[in-house]
Amino acid sequence: MANEDISLDLKAGEVLALLGENGAGKSTLVSILFGHYTADRGEIRVSGQLLAPGDPKAALAAGIGMVHQHFTLADNLSVLDNVMMGSEPLFQPFTCKAAAAEKLMAMARRFGLAVDPKALVGGLSVGERQRVEILKALYRGARILILDEPTAVLTPQESEALFAVLSQMVAQGLSIIFISHKLGEVLRVSHRIAVLRGGKLVAQAATRDTTQSLLAQWMVGHAINEPQRRPAKRAGSAICTLRDVSTGPARERLHQVSLTLLRGEIVAIAGVSGNGQAALAEVLCATRRITHGEVQLLGQPYPTQPAQLVALGIARIPEDRHAEGVVGDLPVWENVVSERLRSPIFSRFLWVRRACAQAYAQRVIARFDVRGGGAFSSARALSGGNMQKLILGRALLHPLAHAGEAATTPKLVIAHQPTWGLDIGAVAYVQDQLIAARDAGAAILLISDDLDEVLTLGDRVAVMHGGRLSKALPAQDWSRESIGLAMAGAHQTAPHQHEARA
Repeated sequence: MANEDISLDLKAGEVLALLGENGAGKSTLVSILFGHYTADRGEIRVSGQLLAPGDPKAALAAGIGMVHQHFTLADNLSVLDNVMMGSEPLFQPFTCKAAAAEKLMAMARRFGLAVDPKALVGGLSVGERQRVEILKALYRGARILILDEPTAVLTPQESEALFAVLSQMVAQGLSIIFISHKLGEVLRVSHRIAVLRGGKLVAQAATRDTTQSLLAQWMVGHAINEPQRRPAKRAGSAICTLRDVSTGPARERLHQVSLTLLRGEIVAIAGVSGNGQAALAEVLCATRRITHGEVQLLGQPYPTQPAQLVALGIARIPEDRHAEGVVGDLPVWENVVSERLRSPIFSRFLWVRRACAQAYAQRVIARFDVRGGGAFSSARALSGGNMQKLILGRALLHPLAHAGEAATTPKLVIAHQPTWGLDIGAVAYVQDQLIAARDAGAAILLISDDLDEVLTLGDRVAVMHGGRLSKALPAQDWSRESIGLAMAGAHQTAPHQHEARA
């Protein structure tokens, strides 16, 4: 059951944080509230009035607005056109743009959401786009705003600006449901916290009466050890080197990127999504060609075929586990061996050696605690966390490693957003595995939008903006402020730790 007997209330001028692991029922609950789903039983009342179930128009009319994690804006239209879209009758012979612009600007001034109504959305920063999404909901009369992972793609400075806006909104009587995996942010912005687990409401408390460790324990049902910074003992020789690498026109580009990845070290790349991180990962996964510069692996030209990379011990954890990490319709065991299917370990004379493949899959399932039905179940049925464990196991456990041997054998691991969208328990597990891989001698390239993850795991940190990569400096030489500035395009040498604290 996705939700079971959940009763919650939300007061005017209040921020209610909604927490829970993946699959705990958060999305189902807010989808019922917004009218996307219909509850089997129970009722929702807004300002004392019964809300018609399963009707988004009724939810909008009642003053409920939602800002999704992935923005739903048309890049080729102006801010004003995006805000007005769907707010006027379809067959109205004229549009009242002047009045709409006046209303939009009045609302922007009221809540401190500076926008240019004439600007094309495609030219806006991520933080500016989020303002447009919020204004779009407010323009339709929202008095209750649901924010789903609102800081997932923001720089620290943009997050601070958002928190200031939220303070103004609640001061003027608006109510906010704040969904986030970032417990520090939850403790900062919310008044009350509700925690779901297994579709049930397991805890409610005033924010002032909670702590991060207590919230984590409520979410997963047991104590969670928060990730602690564990620097590498000593970095080794160069595994991979990029020199002045550029790529051609595409969704993202690289411009003269230089970087060296060392054995036994994690290099973390910070940056707002869409600034070239995907292009960097694709170059190192041999799915994108470079137009300038060179890439070397152990002093030799970098392989140009993904199959060659797998054979040489290069592992990848792709950004989108659903679209690139697994084939949902195939069983777990086939997904586990998919990247090594041409290996003589798993195939012979074009025939798949099923017994060997299935035995390896069982070892991955046991070693990485992949839960969800076993080797013969559909990969699509796995939760996000278990799907990521499958991908981790496939990347880190070599088929020839025997029981008791070190699981980590890759020379290089390209980990692109490895904890994105995972709950706190799964995040801790994935991060521990990456640290174990580093300590076993692998070079790790970690690409992450999560600054806490970057600063916790990275031995060296670099920032990507507009396809250009800053110098990779020791993590302690960066402050959150200097990283945020670099993420926004102010490429400058990071301040030393004592300067950052001054």
